[in-house]
Amino acid sequence: MNKKVPMFLFYFSITLAICSSAFYHFVAKSTPTNVNFAVSLLVTYAVAFLVTLIGFVFFPVTHGITAELKQLNWASIGLAVAIVGIEFGFLLTYRAGWNLGIAAVLVNVVASLILVPAAIFVFKDEISWVNVAGIFVCLAGLVMLNWKR
Repeated sequence: MNKKVPMFLFYFSITLAICSSAFYHFVAKSTPTNVNFAVSLLVTYAVAFLVTLIGFVFFPVTHGITAELKQLNWASIGLAVAIVGIEFGFLLTYRAGWNLGIAAVLVNVVASLILVPAAIFVFKDEISWVNVAGIFVCLAGLVMLNWKR
């Protein structure tokens, strides 16, 4: 853990991500199958825009919005493309009949496995033998999730 991060923020941030992810999958599975993808996402992103504006109350811009915009790089555009891909992907996945729990686990485990080399070689994250063992447990879990009964 980074010693500069307050303990509350350390636990709150991961709790928020976990709860939001679970809520995301519940809502994505509950999206009506007869609604147009683009219309659904248009409303989703309009509401997300408003929620993000409210975020300025809690995370105010200290040097002005123009100065903040100048600090951005390709990652903001890449994140937007990735988010839309995730949204379309899961809406299609659930419309295709995937099980809520299995689809979410499968996607997250496989995505995590794909990110391991990036974590090691690009971001210089260290991986221990316990982490490697965990990767094999995840792979075994994927086999078990897809095991024919």
